[in-house]
Amino acid sequence: MLKRRTLALAAAFAFATTGSAIAQETYIPLVSKGFQHQFWQAVKQGAEQAATQYKVKVTFEGPETEAMVDKQIDMLSAALAKNPKALGFAALDSKAAIPLLKKAQAAKIPVVAFDSGVDSDVPVTTATTDNKAAAALAADKMAELIGKAGEVAVVAHDQTSRTGIDRVEGFTGRIKAAYPNIKVVSVQYGGGDHLKSTEITKSILQGNPNVKGIFGANEGSAIGVLNGAKELKRKIVVIGYDSGKQQKAAIASGEMAGAITQNPVGIGFKTVEAAVKALKGEKLPKVIDTGFYWYDKSNMADPKIAAVLYD
Repeated sequence: MLKRRTLALAAAFAFATTGSAIAQETYIPLVSKGFQHQFWQAVKQGAEQAATQYKVKVTFEGPETEAMVDKQIDMLSAALAKNPKALGFAALDSKAAIPLLKKAQAAKIPVVAFDSGVDSDVPVTTATTDNKAAAALAADKMAELIGKAGEVAVVAHDQTSRTGIDRVEGFTGRIKAAYPNIKVVSVQYGGGDHLKSTEITKSILQGNPNVKGIFGANEGSAIGVLNGAKELKRKIVVIGYDSGKQQKAAIASGEMAGAITQNPVGIGFKTVEAAVKALKGEKLPKVIDTGFYWYDKSNMADPKIAAVLYD
């Protein structure tokens, strides 16, 4: 009797450990553009929700700042060395990672791009905001707020990632196409760092005393624009991108006119969901549009908007 019970316990233990190994087999690392902004924490939250729902294991990491392209490439290399089943990747440089992504493709590891695509057909899909359309909406709001005439500027995070490129093109392209009396006098890049973006903003305002408004193309850029204008005591229209405590507080107080919010939790969730679908052989669209909204103090409390604002 004791022997039979011992054998039963051993079998149960073997099943439990085997089951555990199977559960951990579907490992999907997500290599992000950064970790410092609240935006990325919200993307991580969405990825973890999907991991729980689809019973897969995810990890989420990114370099300390969005200027560290080399460090991100090292993280991508380390993630691939763990032989994952699939991979989520938000490129800081839309070209630099291509050789590694091609290795993933050769190893039959599906790559899902998120937030920022790559200049390659390796990703099976990209879960992202339509950044050009979102930045064009920011341009429309800016035009409306400055009376459709005058000088404006842009402080963006970078000119190597797809989000940086598309947001600048979306904003400047709309101004050029639709508002002949508005001139974009400067486009500068602060690496998404609010301190660097503050100094850049001050430099733009000192060199262009007639600037009426500045668009900050991500969370760190927008806070830098706000702080730079404050330090110089310049009354300008500040329009941001993303959310986070500081932007929300600035919009509620009227210091910032408004901002574009993405759906970061949705981006994280859809990235992991797409990876799971790719592993099952399901057909995926080229782009998974995760949506965006304009928000200002008049609609921040709207349940639809509040749901995609993050701290």
